Amino acid sequence: MAVAAGVMGVVTASASGALIITLNTFGETYARLAAEAGIDPALMHRVAALASGPLAQLPHSGAIATLLSICGATMRQSYRDIAMVILVGPLLAVIVAIALGKAFGSF
Repeated sequence: MAVAAGVMGVVTASASGALIITLNTFGETYARLAAEAGIDPALMHRVAALASGPLAQLPHSGAIATLLSICGATMRQSYRDIAMVILVGPLLAVIVAIALGKAFGSF
């Protein structure tokens, strides 16, 4: 689910759009597989929600273009900082959520 949500984030450049498309397309199948594996659906949703955001904020995102325009900055000047805040932190959060979910179940 995390990979599917991340890929849809890249395609749509929208975290909410990626989450909606992923859950509408794969939700039923993954919910069934999660139930068979004893995974709480809330954990599955949490991971999908976390994973849909980071890759949606690549340079083609309208939000990033708007942010840079308002700030008067260029992509070259700012993208390293943006990547650290929008990509690295949330991707680490996805990894931690998956690890905690495996260790403790839903939290």
